[in-house]
Amino acid sequence: MKKLEKRGILCLLLAAFLVLGTGVFAVRLGLEGSQWASYYANRHVFHEGTLSVGTVYDRNGSVLLKNDKKGQHYHEDSAIRTANLHVTGDKASNIATGANVAFRSKMIGYNFITGTKGIFFGAGREATLTVDAGINLVAYQALAGRNGLVSVYNWKTGEIICLVSSPSFDPMDDYGAANAKSGAYINKTLSATLTPGSIFKLVTTAAAIERMPDLDSWSFTCDSRYEIEGGRVTCGAAHGTQDIRGALTNSCNCAYAAITRELGPEILESYVKKLGLTDSYDINGIKTAKGSFHFDEGELNCAWSGIGQHEDLVNPLSMMVYVGAIAGGGSAAEPILLKGSHSGAVDLLAEDTAKTLKSMMRNNVKAGYGDDNFPGLKLCAKTGTAEVGSGKRPHGWFTGFSGHYAFIVCVENGGSGIGDAAPVANQVLQAIKKAEKDQ
Repeated sequence: MKKLEKRGILCLLLAAFLVLGTGVFAVRLGLEGSQWASYYANRHVFHEGTLSVGTVYDRNGSVLLKNDKKGQHYHEDSAIRTANLHVTGDKASNIATGANVAFRSKMIGYNFITGTKGIFFGAGREATLTVDAGINLVAYQALAGRNGLVSVYNWKTGEIICLVSSPSFDPMDDYGAANAKSGAYINKTLSATLTPGSIFKLVTTAAAIERMPDLDSWSFTCDSRYEIEGGRVTCGAAHGTQDIRGALTNSCNCAYAAITRELGPEILESYVKKLGLTDSYDINGIKTAKGSFHFDEGELNCAWSGIGQHEDLVNPLSMMVYVGAIAGGGSAAEPILLKGSHSGAVDLLAEDTAKTLKSMMRNNVKAGYGDDNFPGLKLCAKTGTAEVGSGKRPHGWFTGFSGHYAFIVCVENGGSGIGDAAPVANQVLQAIKKAEKDQ
């Protein structure tokens, strides 16, 4: 009897370990099953290390990429292929944000019940993106061979309509891929951080609206230079006496250096965090780069930081979401790239603050940039010219919103925001407007 009892206990222990092991396996299968299915050795979905299933569509149903055992088959138009490289990915899967990498489980058609087969539930081996391939082409051509980025998203739905980086290359051109220019494998909107220049004044302005009680009566006289600690902040011209609206429209460095000094480094530090500029967004599993800012390195450096210089680095998507929140009365939808996926909301500003900023950005266009340069758009915007080192031309920035669309454009070493980036934004927004009208 004792032997039977011992054997019974042993059997129960073995059964318990079996149940426990099965439970652990089931949990890991639920959590990691899609990664197991995506392993390169899975010959059901990979051929010689290359994904052999799945199709990528744009928002209009155009096939941008189709995988099979013969390889990757991109859009028949070379210009479309080049403009959309950073959303489809390259043949070698070096672009981490490309659909073949970022949305691999959707391309494989993995399902917890049926694995990669999809027999019973018809798991679609496809990824339909929110981007419009034709709009991306307009954006890429508007950059006209210059390095930079263009991005537009619907701040109400979260859908990213335009997502373009330059330089790029035709993914079907093996020689072009092997000899691509520096930066061609980076989706700059999602994965880069850049000196923002004067578009950062939208952040300093938000802090001033909420933390400077006398802002309505505030004024500053600019004579083109502002002395701090034996150093100086300079403007390209003497702007004279301005209120806060005039200072933003004129993009007066001296006025914003004075505002920065009054606010202090702690307040500015709290606002870059509050406005999401030091956080990473999750775009259907793609983690965006985090911005970085340093306000505690002396008054002069802090003043330059308050106008978007010194060591300021902003992620373009984070800045675009912020201006989307201005358009949305303080909140905006989180960006998405997979059509039909869930988009949450981010609350960044008080409604009154957003309303004031919106009015000021509209004034920028009406009083500064010229509505005639953006016909029919009723644009609210801010330019930026970011100095990026001795001997280099500055980056030209333009960010803002029109209707439900927030946008950001950077022409690297382009020269100026109004002269180089703004025309790019206008072409893209006009193309979106026309596409909506034609639907």
